[in-house]
Amino acid sequence: MPADPRRAPHDWLDYDAGPVVRPYAMTQGRVAPAGDEFDLVAFVVATVPGAPPPPGLPPEHHAIVGAAWEPTSVVELASKLDLSIGVLRVLLGDLRSAGLISLYEPPAASQPHDVDVLKAVVNGLRAL
Repeated sequence: MPADPRRAPHDWLDYDAGPVVRPYAMTQGRVAPAGDEFDLVAFVVATVPGAPPPPGLPPEHHAIVGAAWEPTSVVELASKLDLSIGVLRVLLGDLRSAGLISLYEPPAASQPHDVDVLKAVVNGLRAL
């Protein structure tokens, strides 16, 4: 009897859902990125675009480096790779520590907000 083509070779794999890997397994239980914090609108770029990452990295790390060959924001990368923001931040911290990616914060994200501008925006919204 031929094998069912829809049956996966492993119990943990389902062709409809894909591999089932818990977020804590991808991050090895870590919930914070290594190194300094970064904003969700920071741009991620591979330090050597097009170069393959070193062997031994998990597939998620390979996917991130492959997707970051041109500057992409953290939230765009999470959406593109279908990873949660928390998981992606931890994995980005690993890659940044290994020197495989760089993170660039937009100037507006790193500067404190001007209170007068925020008050003017609130007043303008109230006037509508």
